[in-house]
Amino acid sequence: KYGILFFVLIFTAFFLFEILMNMRIHPFQYTLVGAAMCLFYLVVLALSEFMAFGGAYLLGAVIAVLTISLYSASVLRGGRRALIIAAWMALVYALLYFILRLQDYALLVGASGLFASLAIVMYATRNVDWYAREPRREVVKKQGTRNPV
Repeated sequence: KYGILFFVLIFTAFFLFEILMNMRIHPFQYTLVGAAMCLFYLVVLALSEFMAFGGAYLLGAVIAVLTISLYSASVLRGGRRALIIAAWMALVYALLYFILRLQDYALLVGASGLFASLAIVMYATRNVDWYAREPRREVVKKQGTRNPV
């Protein structure tokens, strides 16, 4: 039931790069990242038939983080950005594992993680002009002409 949380958190990181770094990420690239995240669950399921869940989860997470971060280096045009994605994914996978292991406090920890993520997104996008379609240009008026901008 926390799977959607994982997808939202990872896609939010890509969306923030797209908005804050003025990048364009194609929907197909989002789809490929989503497919890799879906395969994480399949890998964990397959591995857990042969090993303990913790080891299967760890190995699946490492495979997913490596795959997506290496792809991100190209999509986000930079190794530093890919490292940020890798660190964020590792944190999200750790949080998800922690939530899965909790019983009584899972809802509280999950809600706290979501609230903290929302606060980070709100802070990171506080200066974004969501109505701007293109960067503002300075208008130079010539004598005798009117500029409608």
